[in-house]
Amino acid sequence: MKKSFMPQFENIDQLFDHQLEGLKWTVSHAYKGSSFYKKQFEAVGVAPSDITSLDDLSRLPFTTGNDLKEGYPLPLLSVPEKDVVRIHASSGTTGKRKVLSYTQNDLDIWFDMFARCYEMAGLTQEDRVQIAVGYGVWTAGMGFQLGCERFGALAIPVGPGNIDMQCQFLVDMQSTVFCCTASMALLMAEEVNNRDIKDQINLKKIILGSERCSAVMQSKIKRLFGLEDMFDITGMTELYGPGTGLDCPEHEGIHYWADNYILEILDPDTLKPVKDGEIGEMVVTTLCKEAAPLVRYRTRDLTRKISKSCSCGNILPMHDKIMGRSDDMIILRGVNIYPGQIDEVLSSIPEMGSEYQLYLDRKEDGKEYMTIKVETRQRIGLANLEDIKTKIKKTIKAKIMVSCDAHICAYGELPRYAGKAQRIFDNRT
Repeated sequence: MKKSFMPQFENIDQLFDHQLEGLKWTVSHAYKGSSFYKKQFEAVGVAPSDITSLDDLSRLPFTTGNDLKEGYPLPLLSVPEKDVVRIHASSGTTGKRKVLSYTQNDLDIWFDMFARCYEMAGLTQEDRVQIAVGYGVWTAGMGFQLGCERFGALAIPVGPGNIDMQCQFLVDMQSTVFCCTASMALLMAEEVNNRDIKDQINLKKIILGSERCSAVMQSKIKRLFGLEDMFDITGMTELYGPGTGLDCPEHEGIHYWADNYILEILDPDTLKPVKDGEIGEMVVTTLCKEAAPLVRYRTRDLTRKISKSCSCGNILPMHDKIMGRSDDMIILRGVNIYPGQIDEVLSSIPEMGSEYQLYLDRKEDGKEYMTIKVETRQRIGLANLEDIKTKIKKTIKAKIMVSCDAHICAYGELPRYAGKAQRIFDNRT
């Protein structure tokens, strides 16, 4: 019988009991093993013995990305260096990278979590998984590959870009699953159709990560490839790597692996819990991470909790898709705008395609202006150009409460990316 990587809790109370034991262990482990955490806990007057319920989580101090950078090269280290078997690092482009250490047990837990993602997506050991994400010190490629091997499917580690090789392997290896960014998926879907090889491939599913994918973009990718299903995977280097959550085939939210970490959704300004259904910042606390445990780590990722149970029957809780990052928030004329909100608005307009760019400018009158450059759907002409522009401007004004101008492009006019797409161009400085 094939091994299941899903946790076996009979009810939510068993999960909460498990979380409490994990929280107690983490606080004790970090206090004893890390001078950084000991100093942090003592500063707020909390000792390991004070943790007696999950409510005590709110008494603990926050950890930030700056704490990781200031602790370079081995921040938050809570085990002897001899127990560290690997490091990974964030893909940051400025200053010191955020480096995370791993024990062998940390790696085993990560790959089990990733295997759980493949299981939730309905893969079998007969699947062939083509991996088109980056390798190196960042966690993406290693997570997708070793999680696949732990699950027992065939891994095809092509890496990012290299469109000719990607197409060749889709045909020759008959890959059934493709793992990539949303931008790469769109690029490949269009390329497969342009090369007229759609009937030569056997792709069934795509697992997307690293960037937000709008509803229009997801629908387009699925249609161009002729897919059975698509899945959104979450994760970050600080929290093991990718593979810490996935939406199941019901697509009602992203199940996150609450047996391995606690998720709080807090207001990024007040650091207090938001109301049910409201957008807030993800704050995570690990329950069994040895080398570099996280205690109330501010991820800067924005989402909302989904309080209802999933119709798939899995009791693991859910959060919504990642809306963006709190430090990516745009402030235009005093209004806070998240990139995910632009995605949602454009996805609600039938004539619009999946690709857009947003430009912010400050003109000679000293005022700030926003222009959205967006493609139409395929096979939609530009005869009703002014009507489409008016619809975009009215919808943006009604739903986001700011005025904008709109520039409509023909399908295929905006650039495609093998990695994350660049959509925001802020020229106000």
